[in-house]
Amino acid sequence: MSLISALPAPGHYRITGTGHWQSAFAVTELATASVAAVGVELAKLIAALNLAPAPPEVTVDQRLASLWFSYSFRPEGWEMPGLWDAIAGDYETADGWIRLHTNLPHHRRAALQVLGCAEDRPAVAAAVRGWRAEDLETAVVSAGGVAAAMRSRAAWLAHPQGRAVAAEPLIRWGARREIHLRNRPRATRERPLAGLRVLDLTRVIAGPVSTRTLAGFGAEVLRIDPPGWDEPGVITDVSLGKRMATLDLRSSTGRQQFQALLAQADVLVHGYRPGALDGLGFGAETRRRVAPDLIEVALDAYGWTGPWAQRRGFDSLVQMSAGIADAGRSWAGADRPVPLPVQALDHATGYLMAAAVVSALHTAQGGAPVATARLSLARTAEELAALPQSAGGGVIEGAEDADFAAALEASGWGPGRRLLPPLRLGQTAMRWDLPAARCDSAAPRWQ
Repeated sequence: MSLISALPAPGHYRITGTGHWQSAFAVTELATASVAAVGVELAKLIAALNLAPAPPEVTVDQRLASLWFSYSFRPEGWEMPGLWDAIAGDYETADGWIRLHTNLPHHRRAALQVLGCAEDRPAVAAAVRGWRAEDLETAVVSAGGVAAAMRSRAAWLAHPQGRAVAAEPLIRWGARREIHLRNRPRATRERPLAGLRVLDLTRVIAGPVSTRTLAGFGAEVLRIDPPGWDEPGVITDVSLGKRMATLDLRSSTGRQQFQALLAQADVLVHGYRPGALDGLGFGAETRRRVAPDLIEVALDAYGWTGPWAQRRGFDSLVQMSAGIADAGRSWAGADRPVPLPVQALDHATGYLMAAAVVSALHTAQGGAPVATARLSLARTAEELAALPQSAGGGVIEGAEDADFAAALEASGWGPGRRLLPPLRLGQTAMRWDLPAARCDSAAPRWQ
């Protein structure tokens, strides 16, 4: 069996449900196809494990897949914190627009240090207007922050990083090696990933979506965060089905504990920039020595080649860099950036990461060598830009009562309702054994 390298063709899955996100881009089409990619690869795994006489039919609910690209959890009787820091957002510069991403304290400090202004939005707006967009972008990034000037599609495709990303495959597989999968007697047709140990070193949305998806089919997901980490406004959505632990990988004790976890893991999913794990003592050679049969999937923002391969980034920033927000501005007839209606680059990349894990599993099960898979938000942006719009039905305005499961989920913050799953494979349905949990709510050990 070959490793996944592209979105599946519509003929490989059945679509139910109607509705679409209104956008200059094929957001709903990307949602449906990326969710379907997980199903298509799972169907192959179910057949490879002899859990069913034939690969089951893959069905994606177009409306639900679209809604899962937004937010999957609705609290009952309480409110979740806001998603964005008060300073984060789009600002007009002397020659265009820039987006500052300041949700993390050190990123906010970097931006304010460069701007030399008070920590309030009017002061930031006034300071930003004195800068050229690309000059401010460069200054903030050099100070350890994250920012993105708004570029047109043409400017991005002519940019050295845009050219590098366009030349990369959607899923970049490294050198292949033979691995030996651990026996998983608990795996069934209904829970094909039962017994699979997934070590999750990802943050915010894309990586956590991938491991949330794997948990939905039975995988044991253990997420490791640094001490004190939190993602207000996001974690309730993406911690579903996982155990959330912390380790200080800069301490010898933390590194020893992590090495023990890694040695027992089947899968490692991480969102560290190229070389970052090396700095913590867990470079590629060490990972292979500690866990020679490990399946690995990695994520970065701006691609794995080119001058920005080391650059930090987030979905909203990549939309600005890659011309998506500018194309949205033209499409809407607006005088400011118009992003996608949801953070589609994050979510689509997350589902593709999950599909890559499952693809590696069924490939290894068939005796063929596998490799580390690398994906990026910027390369997913190119995939989105190339997709034609074809989804039918009315415009999706948001989730309605009928889109949610009837049963309450007892999350770590309070009760709420979760969207119905968007994917089914015959008798195999997505479900989660654990509710969403707070960071640092579990011990760093396998069950």
